[in-house]
Amino acid sequence: MSADQTAPDETAPDPVQGGPAWWTSAIVYQIYPRSFADSDGDGVGDLGGIIGKLDYLAELGVDVLWLSPVYQSPHYDNGYDISDYRQIDPVFGTLEQFSDLLAGAHHRGMKLVMDLVVNHTSHEHEWFKEASSSVTSPKRDWYWWREPREGFDAGAPGAEPTNWGAAFSGPAWTLDPHTGQYYLHLFAAQQPDLNWENPEVRSAIYDMMNWWLDLGVDGFRMDVINYISKDPTLPDGVVPPGGLWGDGGPHFISGPRIHDYLQEMHREVFTGRSADLITVGEMPGATVKEALLFTDPVRRELDMIFQFEHVELDYGPGGKWDYRGLNLADLKTSWTRWQHGLATTGWNSLYLNNHDQPRLVSRFGDDAGLRYESATLWATLLHLHRGTPYIYQGEELGMTNVPFASIEDFSDLESVNYFAEATTVLGMDPEEVLASIRIMSRDNARTPVQWSGEAHAGFTTGEPWLSVNPNYLSINAEADRVAEKSIYSHYQRLIRLRHESAAVRLGEFTLLEADHPTLYAFTRSHDGETLTVVGNVSGEKLALPNGLGHGECLLGNYRDAGAGKSDPGWLRPWEARVLSTSPAVHEFV
Repeated sequence: MSADQTAPDETAPDPVQGGPAWWTSAIVYQIYPRSFADSDGDGVGDLGGIIGKLDYLAELGVDVLWLSPVYQSPHYDNGYDISDYRQIDPVFGTLEQFSDLLAGAHHRGMKLVMDLVVNHTSHEHEWFKEASSSVTSPKRDWYWWREPREGFDAGAPGAEPTNWGAAFSGPAWTLDPHTGQYYLHLFAAQQPDLNWENPEVRSAIYDMMNWWLDLGVDGFRMDVINYISKDPTLPDGVVPPGGLWGDGGPHFISGPRIHDYLQEMHREVFTGRSADLITVGEMPGATVKEALLFTDPVRRELDMIFQFEHVELDYGPGGKWDYRGLNLADLKTSWTRWQHGLATTGWNSLYLNNHDQPRLVSRFGDDAGLRYESATLWATLLHLHRGTPYIYQGEELGMTNVPFASIEDFSDLESVNYFAEATTVLGMDPEEVLASIRIMSRDNARTPVQWSGEAHAGFTTGEPWLSVNPNYLSINAEADRVAEKSIYSHYQRLIRLRHESAAVRLGEFTLLEADHPTLYAFTRSHDGETLTVVGNVSGEKLALPNGLGHGECLLGNYRDAGAGKSDPGWLRPWEARVLSTSPAVHEFV
């Protein structure tokens, strides 16, 4: 075994209380409210629907609920375009209902985390309305405004102040005809970027955050938070081969004042409050080295970050829509790098599914004949790493990608805009473009949760805002929870194992068989307790290296794994086992 395959043991100290922070043993469940459960029959999930499912979530065993945005919004990007930070959008309910949800979660021992979107607002936010009213507006500098490129008339092709492209296709600048200047939006034109260089902007944001914490929320997941600091000169980016727009990323990803801003946020919002809060930063493009700075407890910035390295490994040279499939060795390399990199400082977030990713079992597993086996294999591998696991709604049921028939079936702004640009400007074949969107579209994760075999999967009594996956008759919570092969039950066992095993929470990580193309194996060791995790990431039977499959089976996704009936020298298709040489550890099979 090479020296770089073993990470030092560490206990993720809490700088306030000492000892391991509470979230080292926690599991977070992400709720995308629009698609979770509808209580009033209008076809859109709401707070009442979530309240009605709190017992389901408590029974699953999760510790924290992360709520995607429920603020007032025109919903150009499904709530990630906020028009009022202190109001609940009527489509989801009322502030009183939110308080009921918060109380209900707390009563059941679960915390509630809000999704915070402060890189940008909606173009319908009062701040932007005031800022765009005049070039002399007191709030003009709350956003990024620039004159047309020198030598170009406003509105002419190429007149954008820089060549940056937006995340949802097209340029990152839109002309405001009223003032003749362009405003910056790294995402949709309806999502203008806030200018964090302005201290008034930061003060207003901190005040809003304190308002929510005073209301009782338990922390924030911060959307693209490492984009908030831009190079004030906003230089052009390099245009990639075959691209239409420049890459502005080097000028705004983890920009020049990002650490100043996050440390200031910590001082103004979190200092003096309970250590029971949690902060998670979504950070596209973040490196291990940067994560060490963001999550080092003594720096007082964030508790953990979401990084994207491992969920971009199946991208081809053309990016997200150029799907190439997963190479397991690449994933092992990536995950091991992050396990080692944050082993003595900081903390990892563990995820494979969320509202921006296609369904795990379709992307990396077998969503047809071996759906249970591959879904539970991936869950086991993920949860046995060191970090805080995140479960995305429906993941615990093995929900799959959707057989979208045409582009008209999609709602996701990113998917729709890409199809339009690719089939017109880039001249690509519509069927080829549609095939890639079917695999990678965010809408795969956003179809309604499949609660039962009733009409619309029991999600609503009305017409759902996005069509339910037609496989809901066989894949739903009601059926899975009583099935002999229950994915939900497997997640319960994984959660209980983390709650009760110090090795899972805090143990040293050692990768085994780094170059094996289908075997993922590693150990977790802490204070005399050692667990060995072995997983067959394939649909074929796999012979284990000599001695690797021996030990007491604490948890497996085949029912006979711990009953002495399985062959310890082999793994069946998509089989995962958690083995122990420590007799004091509980039985979890």
